[in-house]
Amino acid sequence: MAEIVTEVGMPVTFGARSHPAALEWMARRAEAFVIPLAALVVGMALFSLFILAVGKSPVQLYETMWRGGFGSWFSMQNSLSRAAPLLLAALCVALPARLGLVVIGGEGAIVLGGVAAAAAGTALDGVPSFIVILVMGVAGMAAGGIWIGAVGALRHYRAVNETISSLLMAYIAIALMNQLVEGPLRDPASLNKPSTQPLADIYRIGDMPGMEVHWGLAVGVVACVVSWVLIEKTRWGFAARIAGGNVRAAQVQGLAVGSLIVGFTGLAGGFAGLAGMLEVAAVQGSANASLAAGYGYTGILVAFLARHNPLAIIPVAFLLGGIDASGGLIQRRMDLPDATVLVLQGMLFIVILFSETFYGRFKAFNPDLWQRSN
Repeated sequence: MAEIVTEVGMPVTFGARSHPAALEWMARRAEAFVIPLAALVVGMALFSLFILAVGKSPVQLYETMWRGGFGSWFSMQNSLSRAAPLLLAALCVALPARLGLVVIGGEGAIVLGGVAAAAAGTALDGVPSFIVILVMGVAGMAAGGIWIGAVGALRHYRAVNETISSLLMAYIAIALMNQLVEGPLRDPASLNKPSTQPLADIYRIGDMPGMEVHWGLAVGVVACVVSWVLIEKTRWGFAARIAGGNVRAAQVQGLAVGSLIVGFTGLAGGFAGLAGMLEVAAVQGSANASLAAGYGYTGILVAFLARHNPLAIIPVAFLLGGIDASGGLIQRRMDLPDATVLVLQGMLFIVILFSETFYGRFKAFNPDLWQRSN
């Protein structure tokens, strides 16, 4: 049996005893892929029963959903556009999850980020476009970061449950957005739909070359990659994983748990606020009630289906964006409301939450069993 000593003096043994650890590693990787995939299949099967109950064909519905979300270049571009805010909204859930926090109030950060960005953009009218877009991004991230960072502060310093506080604060944020849009920030010309002053065309974010998809998609992908590097390759990410596993152990090791919680929730909220800024600068052109489109809530589903892995969020956001984009075609072709896709998302979310109980249950790969067999 071969043995080496690492730099910190810990022996690493190669031989029969090393197989259980390798098998456990493979089992965990298999779980991370198989269980979410199985949850997706079960959720779609349950949704098929719902479609049968309303007198429609599940096969026809899924065919229509494919055509509406992925069946052509036009539909794929629509799916990618809808995936852009989902990438950032999902990070608002995934980053705090590394600390063991369940933050579901990203919708509030999105709407406040959008309002802050719109206010900054109209206030700086006449300033060079590059500076204005940069300031809008900073304003959106600051608004969202402060809002969700407050959730982390309440959790650490006052022991307020972050799930409840973030959800309640989302409703407060939407009410605050409505008050600002219908009050001091309202454009007098917006009669039927209260909105802020429209952004000048030079302050709008355009599409990527050769695509009808705005640059927010690239921003979201970069944010996911940066988040993965932060979590997996930096000491802050390592400290967050320790604190998420055992807060007392992290405190004993001298880690600043409070700073980690506030910092990670603030960054998470900043990403959601950036999603709101992109909706204003690339899609809406102004801040209005359309900012509360439900991206924050769909982002919860994306994050859980991706197992809070920032890289896995990218394909999952595209999948959910395609499902969301197919709602209009389902309504036209099958005489079903476009909210039908929300029913599917709800069923998927319930099944995914239930599937959490199956992680770690592959007993055949239990290292203790393998050690006893050797």
